[in-house]
Amino acid sequence: MTTENKTFSSKASTTMSVARWHEAAYVDIDGEGTKMGEDVYIPHRGLTTSETDYTYTGEIEGKGVARMIGAYGNPAGGAVFEAYEQFTGSIAGQEGSCVWRISGTYADATVRSHLTVISGLGTGGLEGLVGEADMVLAEEGGGEAYGFVLTYDWS
Repeated sequence: MTTENKTFSSKASTTMSVARWHEAAYVDIDGEGTKMGEDVYIPHRGLTTSETDYTYTGEIEGKGVARMIGAYGNPAGGAVFEAYEQFTGSIAGQEGSCVWRISGTYADATVRSHLTVISGLGTGGLEGLVGEADMVLAEEGGGEAYGFVLTYDWS
């Protein structure tokens, strides 16, 4: 069940920082790409999987573990991706874990994505959480920390 386009009554803001990122191609169409350090290789055209760990601070506090599948290949070096992330921590003082589905695009050094809380996968105080967020993560900011606001309710 998705909650896209629903109006929620509460908001929680956070800063998300990348703690670890590993991305590798499992399909490399042309054999050409970009290697970034030891843990990241992105083909100009192809498919990748990535493992990313996040740290959250603010009204959303905790850690996230995400796994993504990406498809790279438009002329501007862009991509589309789908990811699932388990968040463990607190949201507005409620402790537990939940799972987020993240769908997005990468183009012009900017990630644009939509996060949806997946119903039925929460634990503890986050068991009944429903919500969503839109994120814009621009590389031009020069960092690995990004803010977003989750709009949410309890089911």
